[in-house]
Amino acid sequence: MAEKILLVDDEKDFLSVMSERMKNRGMEVTTAESAKDALQEVERGSFDAIVLDLMMPGVDGIETLKAIKRSKPELQVILLSGHATLEKGIEAMKLGALDFVEKPANIDELTERIKKAKAQKLVLVERQMENKLKSILEAKGW
Repeated sequence: MAEKILLVDDEKDFLSVMSERMKNRGMEVTTAESAKDALQEVERGSFDAIVLDLMMPGVDGIETLKAIKRSKPELQVILLSGHATLEKGIEAMKLGALDFVEKPANIDELTERIKKAKAQKLVLVERQMENKLKSILEAKGW
């Protein structure tokens, strides 16, 4: 099954080229040009991974990551930046980002990280379902 990706970047040319490269590798790609658009897509759809630019005008990638994790903590976010700093990478990981990749991203490396994100999401969703089932069974006294 194809990986469902949300690709978020304010640079339209980068967004276009990367989404095409991902589609050529069999991924289903949705794009967003801002944090606001990304958060709307997160509420509307289901994604295996979100590839999110760190530096965007208005709301940056760190704030967007926080909002995504508040609404859907199981979503796996890979931050992408051409202006990466060790401090930002550490902050992102502490906030729940799965990975941090510098631009220009090697598409094969990014593809592997997306597959890892999909696997991680499946584990988290399965754990959530097990906990929910356990709660139901305990509530019913079974």
